[in-house]
Amino acid sequence: MQIGVTSQNFRTITGHAGKTRRFIVFSSDDNKQWLETDRLDLSKEMAMHNFKGTDHPVDRLNVIITASCGDGFLRKMASRGIEVIQTAESDPMTAVNKFVDGQPLKPAEKHRH
Repeated sequence: MQIGVTSQNFRTITGHAGKTRRFIVFSSDDNKQWLETDRLDLSKEMAMHNFKGTDHPVDRLNVIITASCGDGFLRKMASRGIEVIQTAESDPMTAVNKFVDGQPLKPAEKHRH
């Protein structure tokens, strides 16, 4: 499983997932420890809000954790088979560990355009 976290600054979880172009990608190692294994730094045209194609780098993700997103992003990700988790957690590693351990994450604030 691969988990992507929206992070425009590659340090904290950021919102507006549809316009996000930067993702930290986490995968588990052989010891079931979750580690940052990749970063996506996409062009403006590749932000999901703008993207109209069928093959996208986020398609390899199983889950996206974000601070906020709109209904359009949720529908688009669901059609790609990607689960979206919204949270007010700010630390990507904390959010990933809580998610995989089945612990509740801080609830996200309402998305605003």
